[in-house]
Amino acid sequence: MTASINANLTTGVVVTSDTSGALALQTAGTTALTISSAQAVSLTNALPVASGGTGLTTVPHTVQVFTSGSGTYTTPANCKAIFIRMVGGGGGGGASATNSGTTGGTTTFGTALLSATGGGGGQHGAQIGGTAGTGGTATGGDLNVTGSTGGAGFEASTASPTGGIGGNSVFGGASTGGLKSAAGSNALGYGSGGGGAGGAVGALNSAGGGGAGGYLEKTINSPSATYSYAVGAGGAGGPAGSFVGGNGYVGVIVVMEYYV
Repeated sequence: MTASINANLTTGVVVTSDTSGALALQTAGTTALTISSAQAVSLTNALPVASGGTGLTTVPHTVQVFTSGSGTYTTPANCKAIFIRMVGGGGGGGASATNSGTTGGTTTFGTALLSATGGGGGQHGAQIGGTAGTGGTATGGDLNVTGSTGGAGFEASTASPTGGIGGNSVFGGASTGGLKSAAGSNALGYGSGGGGAGGAVGALNSAGGGGAGGYLEKTINSPSATYSYAVGAGGAGGPAGSFVGGNGYVGVIVVMEYYV
């Protein structure tokens, strides 16, 4: 004789017994655990988390953040996996006369493993309506995101030739462009671009803003003992001309280390 408890249940745990005296726990018709008449337990499949459950509420982990320079990352003892987030440096904004902003530096983790290039520098205002800096790119991640492009400048014939905004990175903090006859603003968030300088009505075109650095995310299971790394510097704003461009912000590497 076979007994069934809650036999109409299609998900969750179903309890049955058979004539041999064994007790089986089933999940949606598939046996997950068997207890024999000799009280020996056999686990066939993992039992599901109860409806509404969350499993582990916390996972033991540590975090390391790198905001400048280069060096060697050392994986902590007993670390089972690392999750990496990183962005290249933001490009600098252009000056309103003759100097463009410089490109942000490239952020890397591991030799030829992960790379996030910096955002392009905004063009100076001598190019009619300074061209915006393009966003950086990323390679090697599970997720690779191209940085946002900065804003273009305006011609001097406009009523208010404000500078182009800096490109906003995944971490935020992009700068605004300079008002007419004013310098561009420096970026405030990792990987974001600097603002282009404002122009003067009837005299100077405004400049383009710097682009944001590329961004990526990567999970590495069973990580190596060490990895080389480098954090991309922020691009410099156009240094000369009537009004200078804003500086891009440095890149960053965030490494979360998991132990279970």
